[in-house]
Amino acid sequence: MSARVEVIGTKRFPPSIVLGIGILAVSTASLFIRFAQETTASLVIAAVRMAVATLVLTPVVLTSYRHELGSLSRKQLLMLLLGGVFLGFHFATWITSLEYTSVASSVVLVTTAPLWVAILAPLVLHEKLTRNLLIGLAIALAGSTVVTLSSNCQITGRFLTCDGFEQILQGKAFVGNVLALAGAFLSAGYLMVGRVSRGKLSLPAYAFVVYGVAATVLILLVLISGEQVTGLPPMSYVWLVLLGLVPQLVGHSSFNWALKYLPATYVSIALLGEPVGTVILAYLFLAEAPTVIEIVGGVMILGGILISSQTAKPQYVEE
Repeated sequence: MSARVEVIGTKRFPPSIVLGIGILAVSTASLFIRFAQETTASLVIAAVRMAVATLVLTPVVLTSYRHELGSLSRKQLLMLLLGGVFLGFHFATWITSLEYTSVASSVVLVTTAPLWVAILAPLVLHEKLTRNLLIGLAIALAGSTVVTLSSNCQITGRFLTCDGFEQILQGKAFVGNVLALAGAFLSAGYLMVGRVSRGKLSLPAYAFVVYGVAATVLILLVLISGEQVTGLPPMSYVWLVLLGLVPQLVGHSSFNWALKYLPATYVSIALLGEPVGTVILAYLFLAEAPTVIEIVGGVMILGGILISSQTAKPQYVEE
């Protein structure tokens, strides 16, 4: 499946470059969330993240894209609402899962989203899955698992033991794992809805509605849970605003832009590059050097993305 390249001014941008920018942007999320979680509840972090992104888009959309919103058909509006609900509950289920299960279990399960996209895309979107795409998916998923487990697993003699997986089907861990898996399904749904909707809408109009619906869902969940929103330290609000601006507005919007030109399965595989970017940023800003296992896993992820990209090699066609 070939992909077009959107014209921006007089320059043509391959979707792969925009995806690379998106990966770097979403990779900052882990750092900002780590800092914010010292004083702020996880649901509040997700809600403010989406609210900030929506508020920034509001004046742009209402001044330049109002006519586009007014011309939405009922079917288009329902699809956008569905995408926003998927995104909002994706953040809610995944973040909540971290309260019940280990980070390793949660991340391994939530990053299975590309697998569900690959299974459902031929049925829902009628996208053809090529051999390169499937091989790249398998390698990237394996690499993501390696990176995630690197800090939770140890090699003892000839055996590999991992903390947090002994009771994966028992008690609170089971609840957390189910929530993380639900987060993966919801992420897959969000990406597939975006693939359908983005071809008919400009990026600002699409993002404004989807992010706004997701923010509304999360704000309602915060109100129901009774989590503290006001009275936080000033730096907490700085991290929350940065979350809305960088990983959400720049990162997720880059992936939403690419969904107009690339198969949903490939875009979902590219999302697996986030752990690689996170490891690099942690090394640069937190002086946390990557382990050999993390480097091996990162190479596997990048290799998987590279192999998958052969399926979605863009043709430079101006619109």
